[in-house]
Formats: sequence, C-alpha cells, structure tokens
Amino acid sequence: MNNEERFVQIVREQRQTIYTVCYMFAKEKEEVDDLFQETLINLWKGIDAFRNESKVSTWVWRVALNTCISADRKKKARGETVPLSMNINLYSDSDEKSLQIQQLHKRIGRLGLVDRAIILLWLDNLSYDEIGAIVGISAKNVSVKLVRIREQLKQMSND
Repeated sequence: MNNEERFVQIVREQRQTIYTVCYMFAKEKEEVDDLFQETLINLWKGIDAFRNESKVSTWVWRVALNTCISADRKKKARGETVPLSMNINLYSDSDEKSLQIQQLHKRIGRLGLVDRAIILLWLDNLSYDEIGAIVGISAKNVSVKLVRIREQLKQMSND
C-alpha cells in the first residue's frame, strides 16, 4: 500500500477522533474546520515517519492533540480575534441532553491544555495506558489527574 492509500485509510478510520479533538479545542465551526485541515496536513507530513511502533489511533491522537495545542498557543500569542460574521448558532439545540453537553464542553474548554487532552481521551474510552502513551505520562499519573480533573469540572460554575 502506498502512502496516499495508507493516508486515505487512516483518515477514513480516524476522522471522528480527529474531529473530536479539534472540536474540543475550537470555539466556532470555522476554527474546527481549520484545525481539522491542519491536522490532516500534519498527518500527511508525518506518514513516512510513522513506523507502526504504536497503534495508528495513538499516533493520530498525538498528532491531532499537538496540532491543536500548537494552534492554541499561537492564537494566544497573537491575541484575540473577532469573527467577521456568525450567521448560525452552532449550539441552538435546546433539549436537556444538548444543554448538558454544551455545559460540559464549556467547562472542559476552561481546563488547561494537558488536562483538556486527558479528559478528552478518557471520554473517548481510551485506557489509562493509552492515555499515558499519548500524553507522555504514566498510567498511574493519568488516574490521579483524572480524579483531580473530574473534581475541578464538578466545582466549575456554568458561566
């Protein structure tokens, strides 16, 4: 299988993961799309270097997280921007479940970058070992951090 076919297969299998990571780091749809595209570019650039020493999903998580974290740092360095127009409300669903998801998304967005990544991986049902491998910490440290993160999320207000 050549790199192009391999890339297409990876994107097909992992697009939900990539989108989820991008969504958790973005505040509006255009930003999600930009992060998604940037992640795809970084996956393409790194496909030759990937040697199957870890699972493809672990590699994709790392690339997506690193892309989003880098973009977040660049955005903070250059200052706040204002979108030109916002003709749609991405959060227009008003049923109870949608409201709870919106509140959780807001709270997660207020966490630090590493904590945000850890809770996102946990919500995607990855094992502590997998989370540790992606983030670069031990599984025990993941466990401790998750307890603290969940407590932090509980204590946040819905502002």
